Amino acid sequence: RVSSKKPDHITLTPEQAAQLKAQPDTPQGRRDALMMCLLLDHGLRVGEVAGLKTADVDLARATIRFFRPKVDKEQTHRLSAATQRALTRWLNHGEAPAGGPLLRGSLKSGELSTPGMTTRAITARVKVLGEQIGIVGLSAHDCRHYWATQAARNGTDAFVLRDAGGWNSLAMPGRYVEDSSV
Repeated sequence: RVSSKKPDHITLTPEQAAQLKAQPDTPQGRRDALMMCLLLDHGLRVGEVAGLKTADVDLARATIRFFRPKVDKEQTHRLSAATQRALTRWLNHGEAPAGGPLLRGSLKSGELSTPGMTTRAITARVKVLGEQIGIVGLSAHDCRHYWATQAARNGTDAFVLRDAGGWNSLAMPGRYVEDSSV
């Protein structure tokens, strides 16, 4: 079987990440902004984003709780400022399904549809959002590489990065973090 996996991840700049998080003030735009914040600011895997429930969010404490099935761990992250803003906008407009999945699917018209998004739908949407800013082939996994690289460049300890990323060994963050210029 020939793998369809990309040979290398796509490297994002902080400016491109900001563009991906800056979505229009429409129902679909508010959903997309939140989705991109979760991927870029918190390093969640696409399946972890798809599995989020409205009850996993605590805006008063500015935290989000999620399960990492790949390593069988539940984690709580402090929300980034951008994620907190996107989440507040999403929840205040009443677009999050009450008591169910955090995100909603959308139709080709841009209208929101049923509660929940599949990993395939999230992957497809990330690709479209990337294309809108001139990045061909962007994936949710590329966002995880961006998150790990930014965390390392901002001085996050390797052990903290390993734990925050839901990895079992120190070797994995090393595979995600891009080399810094010396």
